[in-house]
Amino acid sequence: MEEFSARIIAWQCMHGRHALPWQGAGAYQVWLAEVMLQQTQVATVIPYYQRFVACFPHIAMLAAATEDEVLTLWSGLGYYSRARNLHQAAQLIMQHHGGEFPRAYDVIMTLPGIGRSTAAAICALAFHERRAILDGNVKRLLARHRGIAGYPGEKKVEALLWQHAQASLPTHDIAVYTQGLMDMGALLCTRSQPQCGVCPVHEDCAASLDGRVAQLPTPRPRKTLPEKACTLLLLLHGCDILLEKRAPSGIWGGLWCPPQLDAGANVMEYCMRHLHAEVEETATLPAFTHTFTHFKLHITPQLLRIQRQAGKVEEKGYMWLDVQDALRGAIPAPVRKILRELEAYLS
Repeated sequence: MEEFSARIIAWQCMHGRHALPWQGAGAYQVWLAEVMLQQTQVATVIPYYQRFVACFPHIAMLAAATEDEVLTLWSGLGYYSRARNLHQAAQLIMQHHGGEFPRAYDVIMTLPGIGRSTAAAICALAFHERRAILDGNVKRLLARHRGIAGYPGEKKVEALLWQHAQASLPTHDIAVYTQGLMDMGALLCTRSQPQCGVCPVHEDCAASLDGRVAQLPTPRPRKTLPEKACTLLLLLHGCDILLEKRAPSGIWGGLWCPPQLDAGANVMEYCMRHLHAEVEETATLPAFTHTFTHFKLHITPQLLRIQRQAGKVEEKGYMWLDVQDALRGAIPAPVRKILRELEAYLS
């Protein structure tokens, strides 16, 4: 399929993206970008990437940072295990590779948070090594061009796509080709309203020839997302709010959040028994829904003004912060939304 790759390379040189901030940079920067781009669009990633590199321009600085510092910069980007894995990987690189990002594919694969496609993208873009990638955009492009039906997340379908990805590799310009695949999927072969008329490979695209562009790739089988409900306790003393550090695993792992209870739990009893907090005033704020990959969470914020900052919450894992300072911390997007509303309410 040399002709296929040649057309992708020629298109990328003429029409692809050439001003992404990590293009032409070293392996460290490419690694950061590729991890951030997992399940996240380029437009969203760019400002996060720029802030991240400005604060941690070298692997050594990332490794030396605290988890809170890393998560604070990541706050709002989602999928926080990526940030924790990035931090852990930087520390491993310092310990075992002298602070230099490893060049060997097999070694890169051992780092936390790096899978087959991400490792291949780093090797291709940073080291110009002939490796096949298969991210979401490339799966869509190849499924359409080769006419491969079936949900790409299924093992058999994914294995077939990997075969085609490997067979389509050029013998030269691997970095340009790899970037071209990404650009094609992002700019032309999009999920909806693909630009088939200007696609450089549409003439022999099976989906285009058979009128199946809208049907390929086969969507994920529809499943009803489970729904959960919780109450977030907004304990206020003046303009200070109580935050609790979440466990490393689970949703919002390692981030700071208001204490969370299951919906219907006795809020007053919890405050007295577990936080030793005497509530003076309470108000229920408007509920809203946050959708995760695997479930929907219905969140009811409960505003609770207390008489004093109880000693119980001074234990490890809790922290009192001014609301404005909390907004600059490592908090998830739904909590940021609540605190911004709270900030306006308190002003």
